[in-house]
This record gives sequence, C-alpha cells and structure tokens, in this order.
Amino acid sequence: MTERRPLVLVGLMSGTSLDGISAAVVRFSERPGSRIEFELLAYTSTPYSPHQRERLGAALHGTTPAEYCRLNFELGEWLAAAAVTAIAEAGIARADIAGIASHGQTVWHEAGHSTWQFGESSVIAERTGLDVIGDFRVRDVAAAGQGAPLVPIADALLFSSDSGWRALQNLGGIGNVTVVPPGGELTGVRAFDTGPGCAVIDGVVRKLYPQLPFDRDGAIAARGKPVQSLVDALLRDPYFAAPPPKSTGRELFSVPYIEKLIADCRAAGAADEDIVATAVSLTARSVADAYRRFMPEPVEEVLVSGGGAKNPTLIAAITSAIQPLRIMDFDKAFFDGEAKEAVAFALLGYLHLMRIPANVPTATGARGRRILGKLTPA
Repeated sequence: MTERRPLVLVGLMSGTSLDGISAAVVRFSERPGSRIEFELLAYTSTPYSPHQRERLGAALHGTTPAEYCRLNFELGEWLAAAAVTAIAEAGIARADIAGIASHGQTVWHEAGHSTWQFGESSVIAERTGLDVIGDFRVRDVAAAGQGAPLVPIADALLFSSDSGWRALQNLGGIGNVTVVPPGGELTGVRAFDTGPGCAVIDGVVRKLYPQLPFDRDGAIAARGKPVQSLVDALLRDPYFAAPPPKSTGRELFSVPYIEKLIADCRAAGAADEDIVATAVSLTARSVADAYRRFMPEPVEEVLVSGGGAKNPTLIAAITSAIQPLRIMDFDKAFFDGEAKEAVAFALLGYLHLMRIPANVPTATGARGRRILGKLTPA
C-alpha cells in the first residue's frame, strides 16, 4: 500500500431508533504497512422533531407513494442541514472535504432479497456543493449478501484490539455484534444482528408513556420486574436460533410486535414498569443467547456503544447475562459511542473513493468483497 494523502469525509447516519441524524467529520490517512488512521474532527446530533419522527415512523409501516416521494426529498434536506452543521463545528473549509457519506434512513430491509434506504443524495449534493456517496447496502444484497451489517469493516480496521479478540456490541434500534481478531485483520471477522437493541424498549415506553421519547437512564425499567416466562417465549422466535450471517429490523420488531408484548404482559398481571423491564430483559437475554450460540472465538472483552449504552439498567442486565465476559464502555476506549456509526459510514465513503471493497462477506454472506455505494457528484 502506497501512502495516500489524508482525506476528510462527513458520515451521516439515521438509524432504526428514529432519534435523529448523527453526523461525523473524520480525517482518514494511510501509511504503508499500517492500519487506516483516523481523527474525529467533529460530531453533532440533530434530533428529529416529533412531527418528523412520526412521518418517518409511518413510512416504515406503509404510506402513500406521494408521501414516500416527498419524504425522500425532505429527508435529503434534513441530512444536508446536519452535514452543514457538523462541517461548521469542525471548522473545515468545504473545499477541503472529499465528500459526504450518507446512510440515509432504512425504509425496508428484506435480508437476502432487497433493501431500501432513502434521503435523496442529489438534494444533499445540491445543498452542500459536495460529492455524496450513498446507497451502501444494495451492492452487497445484489451479491447475495444480507446487506447488513456494514459497520464490521470499521470495527476491524479502526476499533480492534492490538492483542486479543474483541466483540463490539451496538445497541441502536437493532442490536448487532462484530467479532474481530487483533491487529486490524479482516480474516476471521464475523458480525450479525443479535435482535432488538432499543427499538422494542423505546416502542414500549412511547406506547405506555406517550410524553416520553425513551426511558431516560433506565429509571422506569429499574422499578419493574420482568416477566421472564414471556421473555422465554419471545426468545423461541426462529430468528434467534438462525445461524449467522443474519440481519433483522423493524420488519420483525414492529409496532404489532410491541403491542402484543404489552398485551401479553398485561395478561400476566404486569404493571407498566414491569413491561418496560420485560423489554429490557428481552434485549439483554437476546444478546447473551447470541453469544452462547454463535460466538466461539476467544473474545476477551465486549465494547458497547449506541443509545442503549446510555441506559444503566440495560447495561447491568447485559453484564449479568454475559458473565464472565468483561464489558466495557466504547466511549472510554475511543470517543462518544453515539458517533460510531456515523464514523463507520464516513469510512465506507472513504473506501469507496479509494476503490477499496468495504463489505465483509463473513458478516453479510455476500459472494465476495465489493465496492459499496453510489456517487452523486457535486
């Protein structure tokens, strides 16, 4: 590998939790014989308004062609504004930015068949005057892959340990884990979705406590007692027993799924805080179950990131469930874990510009490594 000049990219991420848009401005550089080096120059989080969140949530469950068309362009505007905010925070001239890498918002993901993310790249390019790389998942799906997870390339190249095997557990709307060998090696990297992250917990909270977007600090769940017999039944869903590579999303952990969980808990005599605690237990036990079934590597530590990492009740439940594995906060090892996925997509944009394949077939099941993303010139 020859030495390449550093490039600055903006990564944009809107996840299944529908909290808002994460934007990271990252400088990447390479030197012969070393890993890709990175510097996080700025990170911003732009929350969705209740109206925006409501519209996006409705789109995930089916809306009109007119609304899909309008929302695709309007989300492009929101993504562009988030990129502009992050660039200003970084204090970088736009002329010094190589491009914007936008994940967009997943509307539908049918693993192994098709995937759809929107947030019009042409709008982002027009509003920012920068090249935009988007639509990262479709090439992997076209190559017979799951199209997810895509973050493993960053977990391996940027966040692996120098000395031992490491698992990186993300707790966004969906939970996913990447298992990485030491030293930034791609051989042996595996990743898959463990099940729900915060999607079910947040969905339950919003149904039971409409005034709350989520259970801040896990306070409600901490007061409750989970209905473990119901969690046992939920973990018998075929998804949890299916071997990797595999991915899931709100197609499974949907509004009807959440409504049934609430109804079943109430039928068992559970109070509202018990229902939230049951949702927390489902996430924690699904993570532990996935590790027992599908993680034979000699993993020494688990680094946890994503919105769920800010929930002490959920982290305590996971810590108990995965003993004796050691759990660590990604924030303390690197940077604010809320920025992790935005940094990962900035890396995917960088790899696209460098013409380097970015999928990990052992994670997605694709026929081989592929260059991901589509370029919309400024």
